[in-house]
Amino acid sequence: MTLGFLCLILHAHLPFVKHPETEDSLEGRWLFQAISECYLPLLLALKRLLEDDVPFRVGVSLSPPLLEMLSDPLLKERYKKHLRNQIELSEREVERTSGDPRLQSLARMYRDTFQDLYRHYTETFREDLITPWKELESQGRVELLASAATHGYLPLLLHEKAVRAQVKTGVAAYKKHFGHSPKGFWLPECAYSPEIERALAGEGISSFILETHGVLYATPRPRYGYHAPIVTPNRLLAFGRDPDCSKQVWSAEEGYPGDGAYREFYRDIGYELPIEYLGNALPNGCRVPTGIKYHRVTDRRSKHKELYEPEVARMRAREHAHNFVFWRKKEAEYWSGVLGRAPVMVAPYDAELFGHWWYEGPLWLEFMFRKLAEEPDVVKPITPSEYVMYYPVNQVAQPATSSWGYKGYHEVWLEGSNDWIYRHLHGSQERLISVSASCPNARGLLRRALNQAVRELLLAQSSDWPFIMKTGSVPEYAKSRFTGHIQRLEALLDQIEEGAPDPVFLRQIEESDSVFADLDLAGLFTAVK
Repeated sequence: MTLGFLCLILHAHLPFVKHPETEDSLEGRWLFQAISECYLPLLLALKRLLEDDVPFRVGVSLSPPLLEMLSDPLLKERYKKHLRNQIELSEREVERTSGDPRLQSLARMYRDTFQDLYRHYTETFREDLITPWKELESQGRVELLASAATHGYLPLLLHEKAVRAQVKTGVAAYKKHFGHSPKGFWLPECAYSPEIERALAGEGISSFILETHGVLYATPRPRYGYHAPIVTPNRLLAFGRDPDCSKQVWSAEEGYPGDGAYREFYRDIGYELPIEYLGNALPNGCRVPTGIKYHRVTDRRSKHKELYEPEVARMRAREHAHNFVFWRKKEAEYWSGVLGRAPVMVAPYDAELFGHWWYEGPLWLEFMFRKLAEEPDVVKPITPSEYVMYYPVNQVAQPATSSWGYKGYHEVWLEGSNDWIYRHLHGSQERLISVSASCPNARGLLRRALNQAVRELLLAQSSDWPFIMKTGSVPEYAKSRFTGHIQRLEALLDQIEEGAPDPVFLRQIEESDSVFADLDLAGLFTAVK
């Protein structure tokens, strides 16, 4: 008897960063780190489950900017070069640590890991990290979800045409890369306001994920809380995040990643060894993580860190996976008795948690699905679109405005460090709508310029820029990216209004801001009603 359902969703996203004018940059490495530490390890873990015929099901959202970067020839070449530099550094580390057997063992582990990553990327996956997800979907193990074009924070775009442009372009990018229409949609930052639904329904979307209180505070209050989806006024299914199973995994303080046996994220030889020694592993002499980390968390409150012990960490990941399954069973047993139906436990995570922030995360995921498979009918893994097979009738309610950011609403993306961007963003949106309406039948160079103007707006709308300004990680880069896109957009609109786009200027920004290069976007703000 099925007591409950586990609906695990992995959302993979990075902002579009290309910089063809710079051979190596700090921000350009965000993609390379995520491929090596997250996307490849996750694919390999799921591949092992598939080979062993473990009946796993997982929802996966690959954001449109990430899909565009994963398929970009320039970035593919740069990633291979990045891996070769890592292999070279790890080989030097094997020599440098020859006097310390424990340290050298770790150095050998990293050398072997980087060599395996290079082999899998070039040979197993043939430099294509999109097709494997399509194959997992066709084999019935993964459900792929669409997302907004550039991860725009939809409630703060204000204009319905801007929201629809983000949704329509995101769905078009999904169709381009996966060859079919999506059923589910990942709202960037789980940010919801009621007007967004019209854009989703217009693209044939049937379900989306919300933060817990987006469902709990719905009107009327849902009878089953967040343990069942609600049917929205536009007849979409809205799933609420289960806070218990989420916090166990993502919280460094209360969850598994903070365990002392796991690899310490913040200790990296890129910050500890001489710059001259690190060589090509650093971009232009700037200290960055190299991926070679020799220590474990030990005690989160202490600066003292012991050496990492891979086998101990592996066993701890297995223990934590079993612990997670144990509590899901207990949760399912309790709520099925209270509610009179099997609860759905929705567990959405940033995919980059698994492997990047939590090195053992992909291993934990593999162990968790293996443990679930031992009793397949107690807690069944499902994806959002499968839920209606079990419960086709659900309560109608209006979800509450919400996000999964700090305090649960819009504050992270609208506060003192970043609120200045919106007067520019909204002004440029209005101007682009007006200019687009004045030349609906543009052709040739004029249409190219309109296409690029839409790309610049979409890139400026990315939720990453206000988020980075708020967190303070690389705020000057975020400000530069936002203002750069707005400036290029305004310059293009000036040229379009004058009827004389500059072909040299246009070609330059088409190369650097090449997201959705093969999509015709010029009609978005005139065709959308």
